[in-house]
Amino acid sequence: MSRIGNNPITLPNDVTFDIKENVVTVKGKLGELTQEIAGDITVKVEDGNVVLERPSDSKDHKAKHGLYRALLNNMITGVSTGWTKQLELVGVGYRASNQGQVLDLALGFSHNIVLELAPEVKVETVSEKGKNPIIKLTSFDKQLVGAVAAKIRSFRAPEPYKGKGVKFVGEILRRKAGKSA
Repeated sequence: MSRIGNNPITLPNDVTFDIKENVVTVKGKLGELTQEIAGDITVKVEDGNVVLERPSDSKDHKAKHGLYRALLNNMITGVSTGWTKQLELVGVGYRASNQGQVLDLALGFSHNIVLELAPEVKVETVSEKGKNPIIKLTSFDKQLVGAVAAKIRSFRAPEPYKGKGVKFVGEILRRKAGKSA
């Protein structure tokens, strides 16, 4: 099992960290997140660091130790600096535009796809001439940003021959050769 759970998490000055029973609440300048800690994992705040401890070295305790440490670290990073995902639309005629929280996608279907996003996710579309359109998603909740980005990508996943579709910026696609004459 990993040793991630043993690493302490440093708390930034602008983040408040509260523990009541098994529920952890993290507040920062960008928002507020809560997480329930299941199992026997104990969470302590010691001189500006958050430390998680497990009662034994059983497989279940080790797994939850690393899991909850990673979740709490993502929460603290999210409320202090935020998370961003960028999606790129590759294909002729693929366009994206937004009015507030409503995202309008033209992905080669007979109709446009209109997606209304949660208020916690800020969306921005960038269209420059000669470059592929880019959708920028920003939020303090890493899980929500990832879920919204995966939903948008699922409308037209990149295909392996020409690479057309919705992909993450920086994602490397496995390409196939196609027909050989």
